[in-house]
Amino acid sequence: MKRGPARGPGRGDGGTVEAPGPVAGSAPGPKVVALGGGHGLYAALSALRRVTGRLTGVVTVADDGGSSGRLRAELGVLPPGDLRMALAALCGDDEWGQTWRDVVQHRFRSGGVLHDHAVGNLLIVALWELLGDREGATVEGLDWIGRLLGAHGRVLPMASVPMDIVAEVRGADPARPGAVTRVKGQVACASTPGTVLGVDLVPADPPACPETLAAVDDADFVVFGPGSWFTSVLPHLKVPALARALTRTRARRVVALNLVPQPGETDDFSPQRHLEVLQAHAPDLRVDVVLADRGVVEDTGALEKAATALGGRLVLADVADPGGAPRHDPALLAQAFVQIFAQ
Repeated sequence: MKRGPARGPGRGDGGTVEAPGPVAGSAPGPKVVALGGGHGLYAALSALRRVTGRLTGVVTVADDGGSSGRLRAELGVLPPGDLRMALAALCGDDEWGQTWRDVVQHRFRSGGVLHDHAVGNLLIVALWELLGDREGATVEGLDWIGRLLGAHGRVLPMASVPMDIVAEVRGADPARPGAVTRVKGQVACASTPGTVLGVDLVPADPPACPETLAAVDDADFVVFGPGSWFTSVLPHLKVPALARALTRTRARRVVALNLVPQPGETDDFSPQRHLEVLQAHAPDLRVDVVLADRGVVEDTGALEKAATALGGRLVLADVADPGGAPRHDPALLAQAFVQIFAQ
């Protein structure tokens, strides 16, 4: 039997890691669950950690490329990369937090097998191996990493097993521009030319992470996006148990829209088209607020109509990087969330 890490701070008498609480000095704030993956979720968590000390990031676990894909294929684990990025976003602003953020994000550069592996990916997988395959070990390992980093919140996977995204893509075959092709794998879905029509998961009914379901049930607010719409945001709604929890939760639901289309996924998508696709994938889901950057919305009326169709209202705010880079500014996005949560 594999043994767990040595006994340390935060480890209870029962031998399990307690969920990290708010970092000392941070305001309690509302209970917020943010769903996504990759750079989009990183942006959301970087903003939300400024707003609340009761924050949970829920991460898509379908990555099959890069360091994550290699570890997943070799060891059969959840792809750790997006989980690592979410943890890095929650690092403190002090020297300890920023140093560990840089460590876990560091990638090896070499001509050997370690090339492009992220240190944090290896650290997460090492903890999972030490903890063994007992129930709850995946979350326990992430909690240990969170404590090491001084994370302002908790990071959880959306499901307990790795999965694959299967997309229906029109125009993937240049010889048959109107034909619809099924493309399997997150990397393939994001890079195959054509128009993505929808996504499903394999397995179709993966076991949702119990701690994730509990966090959604207990939340005051649930935030979808920003992020890659088909490969980071919508997959959460294709896990049946998680979709049911997101539909029934008492929490208010906020959709944070992207600043620019995602190449290979949402080319030529308008902001309202993102909402129409969301509704098609989760027709029972009601949304309370749609947040968009006022500088990228060309047809406010159409976007308001799409938000109303989901049951919500539109909030326009300046949330983009003032320097012109196509990314959200954490401080401005945090201000927008403060206003939304106050209402």
